[in-house]
Amino acid sequence: MKKILITLFIFISVAAFPQKIDNFFKTMPNFILPGLSEGNKTMLLVDTGKTVIPYPLGEIEKLAYSPSFLKIKTSETGTTQIKLLPLINNTHIICVIKTVCAKACDSNIRFYSTDWKELDANTLLSNISAESFFDSSKKDSNNYKFALSLPDIYPVSAEFENGSDSLTLKLDLENYLSDEQLAEIRPFIKNETITLNWNNISFK
Repeated sequence: MKKILITLFIFISVAAFPQKIDNFFKTMPNFILPGLSEGNKTMLLVDTGKTVIPYPLGEIEKLAYSPSFLKIKTSETGTTQIKLLPLINNTHIICVIKTVCAKACDSNIRFYSTDWKELDANTLLSNISAESFFDSSKKDSNNYKFALSLPDIYPVSAEFENGSDSLTLKLDLENYLSDEQLAEIRPFIKNETITLNWNNISFK
């Protein structure tokens, strides 16, 4: 009986104190943000008065924070988002989005367990290609394939809007293509943004 009560107390304690991004940010491996020390991490989490801190590779600026989300600026062109996503069994996984903005913004999305083992992204997020943004009803048009083949890459940026569980994907072509190329492509683009919602299993 005593063992049952102790187990019940532990369960209630865990439920009463939900996990926060802080716990996992502190244990984040160095390869995700090289050069970020334990002291840097602590300053980003607890120092509400100063959002910019120096570190060996430059400066890091905290852009947004909530109990399940952290967004930081890592360079003049780069940002990193770290999002805690709930699963149906009351556990969590971590999504890390690194975005670099040069001529256009392009994001890399990875998923990790809470002990920072990388997960298969294909089971959590469908492959997003250029055609995801194109109007499939026009694919029999003579210029559809030509327009699709114009850029050498299709830069797509990803953002957790306001730190929510909704992921907004944006096809970022404005500054990447010439006006002539944009004119060829625009008639076939159905949406420049796609919003995917997390359903505690995957993004849909």
